[in-house]
Amino acid sequence: MTALTGAFIIDQIAALPYRQEYDGSMRLLLITSRDTRRWVLPKGNPIRGLDPHLAAAREAYEEAGVTGIACPSAVGSYQYAKRRNNGSVRTATVAVFPLAFVAQLESWPEQAERETQWFTLPDAANAVDEADLGAIISQFTHPAPVPGRTERAILDARRRLHERIPPLQWFQALMPKQGRFFEHFEAHALTLVAGADALAKLLHGGASIDQYCKSIFELEEQADEIARVVLQDVRRTFVTPFDRSAITSLIGSMDDAIDQMNATAKSITLFEVKQFDPHMLDMAGIIVEAARVTAEAIPLLRSVGNNSARLHDLTARLIKIEGDADDIHDAGVKALYKANGEASALAFVVGREIYGHLEKVVDRFEDVANEIQGLVIDHA
Repeated sequence: MTALTGAFIIDQIAALPYRQEYDGSMRLLLITSRDTRRWVLPKGNPIRGLDPHLAAAREAYEEAGVTGIACPSAVGSYQYAKRRNNGSVRTATVAVFPLAFVAQLESWPEQAERETQWFTLPDAANAVDEADLGAIISQFTHPAPVPGRTERAILDARRRLHERIPPLQWFQALMPKQGRFFEHFEAHALTLVAGADALAKLLHGGASIDQYCKSIFELEEQADEIARVVLQDVRRTFVTPFDRSAITSLIGSMDDAIDQMNATAKSITLFEVKQFDPHMLDMAGIIVEAARVTAEAIPLLRSVGNNSARLHDLTARLIKIEGDADDIHDAGVKALYKANGEASALAFVVGREIYGHLEKVVDRFEDVANEIQGLVIDHA
C-alpha cells in the first residue's frame, strides 16, 4: 500500500470482514452508509492509541457488530470522495485490513443506523461504487480452476506416448497410475487454515485455551498423516505432476508450518500461559492471513501456467507479510523485556519462546511461498 500525501488527503482505515463457507467459497460483509445507503466496508478515521488494524476492527464492531481476527498488514488501499459537513469534498485514502470473522453480536452501537449483508466476492465487488475497492474485493481470493481442454490434451498425449512404448507398460502396471497429490496438498492447506484459526483464538485467552490447544494437536496429527501419504505416493507413483523433490519440499514446508503451531500450543500448555501480549495477537493475525493466502494458492497449482500471474501475487503477499511479522516480533520482544526485565526473568524467557515459535510459523509460510515460486518458474 502506498500512502498518499497532500493538503486534501484524509487517511482512513477499513475492515474487510470475511468468512469461509463449508463448500470452500468466500463471503464478505458489507454495510450501508448512513447518508447515501450505498454498500461500503466498515471504515473510519484512525483512532489515537490504536494500531490501524485494531482501529479497523473497532469500526467493524461499532458499525456491523462483527468481531474477528485482524491482520496487521493491509491488503490494499482505495480512494473515495468524502463530503464534509461544510459541503466541501476531499479525497480520502483508505487502507483495508482483512478481518477473519469470529462472530456477529446481537446488538452493537450503530445497529439501528445501518444494514449488514454477506455477499459473494463477485456480488460484493459489483455492489460497491469505488472501482479500486471493487478490485481489492475481486482479487481477495480466486476460485480453483476447472481442468480445461489443454490439460486434458496433455494427459491424452501422455497416454498415447506410453502406448507406443511396450517395454514400459509392465513396469507401469505395478505402479499407481496417478497419485492424488493435488487433493492431498489442498487437504493439508485446510489443516493450516483450521490450525491458524485455533491458534489465533487460543492467543485471545479465556476459558477455551485447552480446547484450542487440543484442536491444534489433533490437526497436526492429521497434517502429518497427509504428508506421510504424499511421501508414499512420491515413491510409488510412476508419473508425478512436478519434480519429486519439489513435491516433497512443498509438502514438507507446509507440514513445518503446522508443526510450529503445534510447538506454540505445547509451550503454552507446558508453561500454563493464560494471558498474551498484544504483539502476539498481531502475529496470530499475520498467521491467519498467511494460511488464507496459502489455501488459495495451492489449488491453483493444478494449472500452473494458466495461474502463474495470480500465484506470483499470492506468494508476493506471503513474503510481504512475513517481513511485517518480523517487525512485530522484534517490537513484541522489546516490549516484553521492558515490561519484565530482571524483575521477572522467567516471564521474559517464556514470552520470548512463544514469540520465537510464532515467528517460525510465519517463516514456514514464507518457505511455502518460495516453493510455489520455484514451481511457477519451472512450469510456467
